[in-house]
Amino acid sequence: MIEIDGSYGEGGGQVLRTSLSLAAITGEPIRIIGIRAGRKKPGLAPQHLTAVRAAARICNAQLWGDALGSMQLEFIPGSAVQAGTYAFDVSKAQPGGSAGAIALILQTILLPLALAPGNSQVTLKGGTHVNFSPTVTYIEQVYLRILQRMGVQAKVKLGAWGWYPQGGGELELQVTGGCQLGGIDLLERGTLQQVRGVAVVTELPSHIPQRMANRAENLLREAHLKVAVQASREKGVAPGAGIFLTAEYQNSLAGFGGFGRLRLSAETVAEIACQQLLEFHHTGAAVDEHLADQLLLPAALASQESHYRVAQVSSHLTTNAGVIQQFGLAQIKVDEAQKRVSVMHLGQFH
Repeated sequence: MIEIDGSYGEGGGQVLRTSLSLAAITGEPIRIIGIRAGRKKPGLAPQHLTAVRAAARICNAQLWGDALGSMQLEFIPGSAVQAGTYAFDVSKAQPGGSAGAIALILQTILLPLALAPGNSQVTLKGGTHVNFSPTVTYIEQVYLRILQRMGVQAKVKLGAWGWYPQGGGELELQVTGGCQLGGIDLLERGTLQQVRGVAVVTELPSHIPQRMANRAENLLREAHLKVAVQASREKGVAPGAGIFLTAEYQNSLAGFGGFGRLRLSAETVAEIACQQLLEFHHTGAAVDEHLADQLLLPAALASQESHYRVAQVSSHLTTNAGVIQQFGLAQIKVDEAQKRVSVMHLGQFH
């Protein structure tokens, strides 16, 4: 049984998600201790518990320690990953519901399902656009489009928007199984083609997304970037607002966002997202901070080497590299000075 220390590195939920994905893919049983020890509220939160149960469901794993707040978990796969039709609802993980991010559950089960023979359809319910986790827009516009170049065929369709704290969002994920993963080279991003964005509200007046869109377009045009932001009112169970921007370079993609909250003007929300985008743009890097650690797992499973240059070497990146290497699947080199990541797969997994 592979022993994983959940307090390792930045001590967050990513140690758990990467371990679950790899346990499902390799069939290796794992024991994780100190889950999310680095967080204010350690242990399994609703979205982590849902990810555990989702990973267990697709490979018929036996679980021990799968409870809210649990800091220890044993996960023993019972079969190879099974393609199929699945539904996972974060709000069911705790009384009174939850807006836990469904993108994190998607990232836990996507690669196992993509590598398994047969197609899968997964319905996910919970938070679609919440702080401190990838938004569904980011998954659709950046993550899945880059993974497609590595051989992963998956599509998402957003049914309803779910914001913090109510959640209530819904997503359909379709995965084509039996994929062959190839490496990726993202050392040079090339020139910026355009910035595309959506400014969205649910259950709020339509002048708000329009103001977010206008402010973002003005700011980015002042910086001499080509930009188009669409303003829209969408379906959701509660009021929410946000703007989500995708920078499309010749060879790469990067995503940024800002969330509305009480007493924060629509213009300020747009400024937050634009500032993130401009800061990244000025680094000259090909891969944004979030994609940097999300690319490690597919790269570790790919048949060729991958090389990419990141905007910054975060603790998420180095933590994820450490966890992946515990499974003996890949050699990962992170060059802090050059901000360069190289990943080489070390032979087959069963």
